Amino acid sequence: MEESPRKKSGGGQVLDGSNIIELVGNKEVFSTFVEHKFEELDRDRDGELSVKELQPAVADIGAALGLPAQGSSPDSDHIYSEVLNEFTHGKQQKVSKTEFKEVLSDILLGMAAGLKRDPIVILRIDGEDLEEFINGPTFEPEMVASYSEIKSADGSGSLRDYIAKALAKLTVEQGMPPSSDPWVISNIVEPALQSCTGHDLDKPVSQETFIEEFKKVAETVAQHLKEKPVIVAHSENDFDGSGIKRLLSNKFELDKTLNAAIENVSKDRSGKLSKEYLRVALDAVGPTAGLPPLGAVEQMDKVVQDAFNLVNADDGKLLKEDEFKKILTEILGSIMLQLEGTPISVYSNSVVHEPLASSSTLLQPSSEL
Repeated sequence: MEESPRKKSGGGQVLDGSNIIELVGNKEVFSTFVEHKFEELDRDRDGELSVKELQPAVADIGAALGLPAQGSSPDSDHIYSEVLNEFTHGKQQKVSKTEFKEVLSDILLGMAAGLKRDPIVILRIDGEDLEEFINGPTFEPEMVASYSEIKSADGSGSLRDYIAKALAKLTVEQGMPPSSDPWVISNIVEPALQSCTGHDLDKPVSQETFIEEFKKVAETVAQHLKEKPVIVAHSENDFDGSGIKRLLSNKFELDKTLNAAIENVSKDRSGKLSKEYLRVALDAVGPTAGLPPLGAVEQMDKVVQDAFNLVNADDGKLLKEDEFKKILTEILGSIMLQLEGTPISVYSNSVVHEPLASSSTLLQPSSEL
């Protein structure tokens, strides 16, 4: 598996939900915050918020969650609709200030919990780290490795193809924003690649030529980044089994978590549970055990499936409640052992196209606060 880039210390602003928890946790400050937001939304000054008046708040929550604008996608529109329903309880009715405060608190704490599990680091990529990499001791060895990988995969490519593919292999740690992003392609990568169009692209690409020309293009990329810095939201998560280990070592917490997980699992007339619901129960245990939802991380799904295979989870047998919880515990133990032996790191990088300060006004109290 591709290794997660190691971020340099002090290299970015960490969004881990702590500011949200601090805001909601301070009753006096949060009440003032809600008061301001409510007055801002209550256009007709009747002391309640209509569905129309709630729309800006729903849009702000969507922006804070990183969703595209309403109307862009049926999937994201469904989430916007769910957020609105949280406020109105699914009815086209007005919302009081008390209801607004309660729902907003729940939504914000949910967002904070997500950021605590998967913190986001905001990085400003301005060409300095890329220049440092180009002139550093690891540049040539890494370019030799890139050349070998590209040649073995597609030996007949042009010099331009080789350089474009090598740029795509660079990480944010090396000072390169995601080169698959359309804005980065048109404003950073394409202008830099034009510098190698004068070469005879029909000739075989030698390693020496590749390294020499790649360095020129990378230096041009660094120059473009100085003129147009790119903001990147970087998130990563390490699954090493430590969350499961903590849960299994605390019998009280484990029993409480397992009981909550099977509370909504269907039982037959005799009170037994089918093994087919083990996946549902594991998903319910996931947040407490430090596991992602099933289907969210491909590598983790394979680990989970291996654990399910060990207990024949798909045989459809009916189990007593204690047996069901015992097997679920065995599945957790199996996943823990696999992750302790081979931890899984998952990371993503997304270009932030809107200025951070204006993407959402949800967490921007007025200057009066």
